[in-house]
Amino acid sequence: MILDEIMEHKRAELHERKRAVPLVELVERTADRPPPLDFAAALDGAGVSLIAEVKRASPSRGMLCRDFDPVRLAATYAENGAAAVSVLTDSRFFHGELAHLERVKAAVCKTGRVIPVLRKDFIFDSYQIYEARAHGADALLLIAAVLPDHILGELLALTHDLGMTALVEVHDADELRRVARYRPRVIGINNRDLANFTVDIATFGRLRPLIPAGTIAVSESGVHTGADVRRLRAMGADAVLVGEALVTAPDVGGKVRELIAGGAG
Repeated sequence: MILDEIMEHKRAELHERKRAVPLVELVERTADRPPPLDFAAALDGAGVSLIAEVKRASPSRGMLCRDFDPVRLAATYAENGAAAVSVLTDSRFFHGELAHLERVKAAVCKTGRVIPVLRKDFIFDSYQIYEARAHGADALLLIAAVLPDHILGELLALTHDLGMTALVEVHDADELRRVARYRPRVIGINNRDLANFTVDIATFGRLRPLIPAGTIAVSESGVHTGADVRRLRAMGADAVLVGEALVTAPDVGGKVRELIAGGAG
């Protein structure tokens, strides 16, 4: 399974990252950062909020955007009404960079709409959480499929200690029940089947009733049009995370506005 291959690489990569930049240096950098923005509060508005993703490639689709400019994309997202920006920082499989996170954070702040920025990566170690905060992240992704319960709990606690929010991602009912015990503020349902990478947004509708009341529910993967967002709104989505449909759109700003309009309420 592709996720196993990704995690094998990430473990080797993390070993090298720790050698290059000691943890104590990252901890010192976090002290110089302004307080994180409240990612959950940014999504908790009327209708369906948009988390717009800066994404160059994916394992299933290959290169999505050859004329890739993360700063320009993020600024366009913010200027057209996105509630938050997600930044892919994995280099091997998604052609992202950790440096993009810092550049996107700075670009968004210059637009006049100061919105939170999320680090999207395969996080399984506390070092990566300090890394996210040191590079300006307000929030980060935790994937239940790759985290045993005790590690998930520890990483959630550290995320909160640093003032950030975790978007905790699940793929099925068993993962959702595991995650719900920790009462995260934001749960994402990924509509992609990890075994074969097929996508069905009806997955969100099946799992949404299992999300505890008061928790922000995010639908991930398979959202391409305003009609998709309207459908997910009817299923109870509070937010959608969209990458591919945005980075491949001829008019990125127009696509942002279309998706937001689809979730207006």
